[in-house]
Amino acid sequence: MYAFRIHILKICLILFTFIIPFSAGAWGFWAHQRINKMAVYALPKPLFYFFKLHIDELERSAVNPDKRRYAVEGEASCHYIDLDHYGDHPFDSIPTSWSLAVIKFTEDTLMEHGIVPWKITWVYSSLIEAFKNKNGERIIKLSADLGHYVADAHVPLHCTSNYNGQLTDQHGIHGLWESRLPELYGASYNTLVGKASFVDDVNILVWNSVKGSYAAIDSVLEYELLATNDVPIDMKMTVELKGKSKTTTYSKEFCDRYHELLNGMVERRFTGSIRTLADLWYSAWIEAGQPSPELFDVSMDEQTPDTIDLELNKIEKSSIPGHTD
Repeated sequence: MYAFRIHILKICLILFTFIIPFSAGAWGFWAHQRINKMAVYALPKPLFYFFKLHIDELERSAVNPDKRRYAVEGEASCHYIDLDHYGDHPFDSIPTSWSLAVIKFTEDTLMEHGIVPWKITWVYSSLIEAFKNKNGERIIKLSADLGHYVADAHVPLHCTSNYNGQLTDQHGIHGLWESRLPELYGASYNTLVGKASFVDDVNILVWNSVKGSYAAIDSVLEYELLATNDVPIDMKMTVELKGKSKTTTYSKEFCDRYHELLNGMVERRFTGSIRTLADLWYSAWIEAGQPSPELFDVSMDEQTPDTIDLELNKIEKSSIPGHTD
């Protein structure tokens, strides 16, 4: 009977995978936009003023890299890294230097298995140049892109070839972890991460982010199996009305159990994305010589510093549910 139950569940999940096409973009649109938005509030003045003026564009553009995946050659590889391809101890095997990694593995191999850590450092370097050139439009574009790749690097399933549970009969787990759970529980996460700090070694910060994601992969998969065993088979999936369409998705009961078993993991990776992004924005500005945002060639007359200060104070004093790290 148990074997039959598991067989039926596998069929349901495979069908679910085709009914709801898997989106390779990490976190989902809501989460990507939220990460970019909340990173702004971690910036110190006067950098905060400039980013706050353009916070709507930073939110909107947070998903642009996903939109480019199918239009720009090589873009898809910028969102993940299959660390398991490099053996049981990948961080002992992979050079963090791109040039050395190319020598060791070839560029084709690296592109095939993902290059998100290197992509982050490249965009960061471009952001420094944009700050130096006081090119406000490019600063916003690169800052939004950087937020997307940083967020991707914080998703455990973006660091394994088993990115959607297809190798362990857990089809659909990618969207479950990075989209469904944040959309259900993200409003309770404490996304005020404190003020940004200067990063002495960006390369170390980026690879530590990836290491944290890699370390969580086994738990992501194991706890989904435990939750599946704990929730009756007919309660794992549900049909919800989204707009005018009915959508098959993971039930609230199942998500509650899975989220409980993960014990704050999604929130920690979510807030880690915000903190890392704010630190990188701030550090790029510092490395560029701290140019005055008033000189950036993008209009800053939408709001005054006084009105922005009032909003910042309101947010900092608000009581946001959730625990801190």
